[in-house]
This record gives sequence, structure tokens and C-alpha cells, in this order.
Amino acid sequence: MKILSLLFLTIFLGNGCDSAKAQEIETAVIEYTANTRGFYQKITVKNQMLTVSKDRDGKDKPVPKKLSDAEWKELVTCFTTVKLASLSKLKAPSEKRFHDGAAIAKLKITIKEKAYESTSFDHGFPPKEIKKFVNTITSLAKK
Repeated sequence: MKILSLLFLTIFLGNGCDSAKAQEIETAVIEYTANTRGFYQKITVKNQMLTVSKDRDGKDKPVPKKLSDAEWKELVTCFTTVKLASLSKLKAPSEKRFHDGAAIAKLKITIKEKAYESTSFDHGFPPKEIKKFVNTITSLAKK
């Protein structure tokens, strides 16, 4: 009986964490930036809206795009796997950015005025812990 109760409690709390993460993304501002001397891209996701800027000076006004329910659900699912507290400790899998082999990329997530920022990594080669999330963001920006 104790084991059954423990199992039920674990499942119940686990589902509660996923819904809490889903609520966090509703209020979060997600920023993915990639840049080199000749390339700049900033993707911002906030409350089911996505904007892409390719001008580092901010002179162009990016047009926000509303994400479909399916796209948003996919993003929320990927977001639940991101461990915000360890974001700044992730190690990049490659170092092409050190010799102009790739753009320098960063992921920043702001929730309730608290910012979580990754270390820099190669654009297109994010750390494995956030790979699915970053790839989902960049693929949504291409659409």
C-alpha cells in the first residue's frame, strides 16, 4: 500500500511540475541570438508570438508572428526539458566560433525578471541538454 501511495504521489507531482513549466513559458521571454561580424539574428519568443530581427542596430522593425497551437505545444514540450538553473553551466559541444567557423550563439530565458543565460556556443551546434529546444526555436523562425 505504501508503495502504491508513493507511486501515485510521484506521478501526481511529476505532472504538476510539467504544468508549472507550461505556465512559466507563458510569462517567459526567450531570446536566442547568433552573430558574427557579418551575420546577426535575434529570435524572441514571448507569449505565443515570435519575432526575428536580422539588424543588430534595431533599425528594422521585425513583424511578430503568432505561433499556431501545434507549434506552441511543441515549444512548451521542449521547454519542460530545459533545466534553467544549470543553463549557465552547459558546455558547448564544439568550438568553431573561436576561429570564425560558426556564429556565436546564446540562449537567454527571462522569467519574472530573473534571467537565465547560457554560455556561448556555436550556432547550429547547441549543448545536447538544450539542443531540441534551440532547434525548435530556430526551425520556427525559418517558417
